[in-house]
Amino acid sequence: MTLRNKIDKALEIALSILLGIMVLNVLWQVASRYLLSNPSIFTDELARYLLVWIGLLGAAYASGKQAHVAIEILKQKLNNEQQAIQNKIIHVIILIFSILAFIVGGTRMVLVSFDLGQTSSAMHLPIGYVYLALPISGFLICFYTICDLLNID
Repeated sequence: MTLRNKIDKALEIALSILLGIMVLNVLWQVASRYLLSNPSIFTDELARYLLVWIGLLGAAYASGKQAHVAIEILKQKLNNEQQAIQNKIIHVIILIFSILAFIVGGTRMVLVSFDLGQTSSAMHLPIGYVYLALPISGFLICFYTICDLLNID
């Protein structure tokens, strides 16, 4: 089993667990609000943070499976050689964006939020843990993009 396959499997398991926790969390939120008439304090905040992690890790997973959103109008008008060049240019752009926005920008957000001691209002969780999804997904997107650029399976 290749490293890429192991990372794919780990992401599949992590995303499934996070989604399961989010479903149970939202079910508890609805049950506590309408059945018990005593709404839970942390469920709304936890659902929000889980959605952030699922969205960012899911974007990395989709990038690895080459299932991300793409506009293919130009691709249809190019020959095979031009399509290969376009594909490499797109991968380089994705790599640069992932490094700058996700890894550099995300790491800065994590460090600043920990330095300032920012915590969430209901759960009192350090916000840096929520922002940590940015650099992690950035590294994963970079990994997948480099593998695709070098045709590594």
